[in-house]
Amino acid sequence: MRFTLNIWRQNGPDEKGRFVTYEAHDVSSGMSFLEMLDSVNQGLIAKGEEPVAFEQDCREGICGSCSLVINGIPHGPDRGITSCQLYMRRFSDGAVITIEPWRARAFPIIKDLVVDRRALDRIMQAGGYISVHTGGAVDGNVLLISKDQAETAMDAASCIGCGACVAACKNASAMLFVAAKVSHLALLPQGKPERTRRVKTMLEAMDREGFGSCGNQNECEAVCPKRISVRFIARFNREYLRAGIVESGLPAEPESPHAEST
Repeated sequence: MRFTLNIWRQNGPDEKGRFVTYEAHDVSSGMSFLEMLDSVNQGLIAKGEEPVAFEQDCREGICGSCSLVINGIPHGPDRGITSCQLYMRRFSDGAVITIEPWRARAFPIIKDLVVDRRALDRIMQAGGYISVHTGGAVDGNVLLISKDQAETAMDAASCIGCGACVAACKNASAMLFVAAKVSHLALLPQGKPERTRRVKTMLEAMDREGFGSCGNQNECEAVCPKRISVRFIARFNREYLRAGIVESGLPAEPESPHAEST
């Protein structure tokens, strides 16, 4: 197989970038997208040219570092996968493929297709954890958690923080990422003592980092490699409203035991 690649090249955040066209020859249909880029880079190195910088680590859809916009879609045309899980058989022989980095003010370009996504780490540091010292581990059956509640929490916790939701949103919002992190801790008893502080500090951190507001168009869910549902954004909004009620001194309405799975 043979492809024409229009790849974004940029030497640094303060440099002007541009698209450069390359030809990918003798590409096997069984190659992953990153393996195809490896082949292109080997050819560039052999000619004494600078290879294309792109980020990767596990190549198993776990780390989320392979942040590429492929033909205008974060992680490419297939649903529920990362860029490293996309295979070249998904494209027609002779196709023209455009490859770009994440486009967001909060994700400045480091070089070519590599962006600085530490803004997501700083949001997590603002409150996306449990800070209570619990001592030794207790028996797993001491805290009773319903199956629906546990599964919903795990659905939220499956977010790998790749930033595809930001890249897809016209406002470059990180709301799906923040909502997933807030939700999975608020759903479990270990995270409830700090839920009021957590939701407010993480939202404030998101605003400080320059992410936009939610556009309510669900682009984030469409491109999420872990299929995180936008229903967690609704849960985040409920958590934020609850925090305001608690801080005002009014009693928060007790939650229904069945509300956790909605």
